Amino acid sequence: MHQISESNMTDTRSTPPASRFVSHAATRTAAVLAAAALGLLPALASAHVGVDGHHHPGFAMGFMHPVTGLDHLAAMLAVGLWSALSASRAWPDLLWAPLGFAGMLLVGAVLGLQGLAIPAVEPMIAASLLVIGLLAASRVHLPALASAALVGLFAVFHGVAHGYELAGEAGAFSTLAGMLCATLVLHLCGVAIGWSLRQGHALVPRAAGLAVAALGTVMLAQMA
Repeated sequence: MHQISESNMTDTRSTPPASRFVSHAATRTAAVLAAAALGLLPALASAHVGVDGHHHPGFAMGFMHPVTGLDHLAAMLAVGLWSALSASRAWPDLLWAPLGFAGMLLVGAVLGLQGLAIPAVEPMIAASLLVIGLLAASRVHLPALASAALVGLFAVFHGVAHGYELAGEAGAFSTLAGMLCATLVLHLCGVAIGWSLRQGHALVPRAAGLAVAALGTVMLAQMA
């Protein structure tokens, strides 16, 4: 009986449930993102915020822009990560911050297209990385409207930076549509990673959030 018991225990340990595999995979993914962000700090901080030097003629290029603009990429993933880690329930808490960011990103982009001068665009984008990264690392829970308003404030500056680049370009609104879709996809990726890491694995999401915050700090220091 003792041998059978030990064998059963061994079998249980050697065949973890599928959910454990999903959680471990999400942990590895978040760890890779955190390590990549830390390794790329010098290169990311030296890049001009929101400007890649290329034209964005339509939806496809607009969709790729947040993915290749690593400051925007970090902010959008961090919004989703924070939403999932701090949500008290799945619905609708997961959606407030991502929708607030995406909606105000569009508002800011339209303002930029109109040529509206808004001061401190680049410092505010860097500050968004610092603040949202710290929120994700600490898992601070805010009321729904407060979280949407906070990230929405920062999103205006992200959007204005995009709008400035596209002012006068043909197909600007098609490009903005691509950017908005990419933003939502990145938010969902951050939410998926964060939701998988809610139970345990506290070190990994904390490291990812701190990496984003460190990026924002370096960028702000270089602007000083």
